Amino acid sequence: MLRGDTAADDTRETLLLLPGMMCDERLFTPQIEEFGSAYQLVIGNLWGSDTLDGLAETILQSVPEREFSILGLSMGGIVAMAMAALAPERVKRLALLDTNHLADPPERRDMRERQIAKVREGHLKEIIVDELKPHYVAARNRDNKELLDLLVDMAMELGARRFIQQSEILLSRGNQAKRLQRFNGPALVMCGEEDQLCPPSRHQEISKLLVDAEFVLVPSAGHITTLENSEFVNREIRRWMCRDADTIWENQNNEPN
Repeated sequence: MLRGDTAADDTRETLLLLPGMMCDERLFTPQIEEFGSAYQLVIGNLWGSDTLDGLAETILQSVPEREFSILGLSMGGIVAMAMAALAPERVKRLALLDTNHLADPPERRDMRERQIAKVREGHLKEIIVDELKPHYVAARNRDNKELLDLLVDMAMELGARRFIQQSEILLSRGNQAKRLQRFNGPALVMCGEEDQLCPPSRHQEISKLLVDAEFVLVPSAGHITTLENSEFVNREIRRWMCRDADTIWENQNNEPN
């Protein structure tokens, strides 16, 4: 389920990285290179369950049994919200990048259902290349063949079955606003200033729901901030990981919504 060195005797702080839909650990290559020696990095795989909370539980069971911080991008951020709600005693910090705390509106649901149908018919690459990839990156990166090819390669290697499973999880998820309001730890809410899929206004909403959040706009980046402007993103991650996290959650007896 997870990739990374999870030795029980590793005393470094654990940082769990959760990639976006149809992405793998290559989404975090600059972060792995930057923080691999300072922290025990664990990369989550976003498959293994058909529901959001089921996926969150599956990942939780695989992370070393201690406090850890979570950084999730896009769908990874959605899963991070669920994990923090399900295991409040374990999540020390929360970083949400280029993500969305709301349920899909009807038009988005219709789009996902159409895409699922096309992928079932064998058109995964067409969906990725024609419908998703054009919205992923900032204007300056639209001719970045290496980056665009990587996005396609990750998706094609994960394949149609995982596209369908991840799409169905996103279709069925609910609004996570109340869950976010219960989190008291240091939070980083960050997105590309040109993110078309999850715009800055959405992240401002997320930041206002959290008790202790910093909202950061990433210049010259779209939806794939970790690769589009990695130096800026790594600097903000370093600051976030150095923030105090003595108080984690309140109202722990409340049922997460």
